[in-house]
Amino acid sequence: MEQREESIDLGRLWSILWRRKAIAGGIVAVCTILAFIVANLLPKQYASTTLVQMRSVSGGGAMGNASALATSLGIDLLGGSKSSASPMNYIELMKSRRVLDPIIDSLEWEDEKKKPAAEDFAKSNLDIKNTKQTNLISITAKGRTPEEAQTIAKGVVDNFLAMQTDMNQQTQSLLVTFLDDRIQAAKKDSEEADAALANYSSEHKIYSPDDQVKAAVEQLGLYDKAISDQQADYQSADAELSAVNAKLGEQAAGAMAYSINDNPTVQSIRSQIVEKEVELVGLQRQYTDKHPDVIIAKQSLAQLQRSLSNEVGAIVGSKAASLNTSQAALMTQQAQASAKRAVAQAAKSAFESEKAKQEAKMGDLPDAIMKYMQLKSDSKIKNTVYTTLVDQRESKRIQEAMESMDIQVIDEANLPDEDAPAAPRKKRITAIGFAIGVLLTLGYGLVAYKREA
Repeated sequence: MEQREESIDLGRLWSILWRRKAIAGGIVAVCTILAFIVANLLPKQYASTTLVQMRSVSGGGAMGNASALATSLGIDLLGGSKSSASPMNYIELMKSRRVLDPIIDSLEWEDEKKKPAAEDFAKSNLDIKNTKQTNLISITAKGRTPEEAQTIAKGVVDNFLAMQTDMNQQTQSLLVTFLDDRIQAAKKDSEEADAALANYSSEHKIYSPDDQVKAAVEQLGLYDKAISDQQADYQSADAELSAVNAKLGEQAAGAMAYSINDNPTVQSIRSQIVEKEVELVGLQRQYTDKHPDVIIAKQSLAQLQRSLSNEVGAIVGSKAASLNTSQAALMTQQAQASAKRAVAQAAKSAFESEKAKQEAKMGDLPDAIMKYMQLKSDSKIKNTVYTTLVDQRESKRIQEAMESMDIQVIDEANLPDEDAPAAPRKKRITAIGFAIGVLLTLGYGLVAYKREA
């Protein structure tokens, strides 16, 4: 077997190039000059950057448990954080037609037929990035002039805020409408309960029960409060669910809610929440809120509520991968409202059962007094439900009247220096031309080397 080895004599190659230095130098010079000319002929492009920060929103407040209804603003019904407020979701929304079409329409185009679609415009004119491990989003817009670049960058932020404000106010308006319906029914129930108590008190001349009855009423008061809280939560979640269903459409409403409530893991966590709430009320009958057992029970309940929220979010996320961001967010709100409504219903039934057991232990009290206590308890529960729903409606109206600032501008879009365009990068293009010339020269030298071999 013959093995041929071929090697290149670099010295000889360099000698050939040196003898033909005029041609070699010409190749390098031509490539460099052409690259320089191209760099100067390419249209200038300017870049303007703005930095925004996602605003954190948390639940709670003076409205108690029922204030968790803030899901309509993207806040988790069960005490979590915004379900749709992730940097990647916001970045995709900023590239949507609703945000970019007005910007594209406002720019001047030589040929209207060549006006780009939102997707193409985002690829060629926008660079939107999220700084890792932060809630900051950097938006860099490219334009043919400094003013155009600044206009695009500012327009993305302004149009995004306008879109979010409009979407949130639509949800708020729907929610207030559905809450109004619940409030009217709650007001009627409250008035009827007050009237029944007043009539019974007047008919049986019972106006101030003795100390024994007062002690019993105080014991049952915690259950009354728990029942009214759960009833208000149920009404709130039902109004939330109705508002979201109205936006999603009935065809999407039933299937997901059924899937969520029948999920074994969701059912298990829901049962644990109900048991923990009953346990907490039992502890509050014996101790103050500062007792270690009460504090631990509250922490465990909050953890279970977060677990339920996370599980529901995971289920929806796995089934809504093919939906757009807005639909997925609505589906998550729908599922959270459905889960919260089911928890409230189950907890209310559990508290009513516990209250019935306590009432059974009071069988030695006169029937008239027992009836009075029942009417008073019913009146208290219905009045609490009514006032809680009214508080929520007023809160939602205030939120509706305010602008929904989901992001906060940290650095305004800058006006680029006209003498310092972002592109084309002339030095880089010229250097690339020079490198190509060198490579071509080496290729030319190798061809000559072969021929002289």
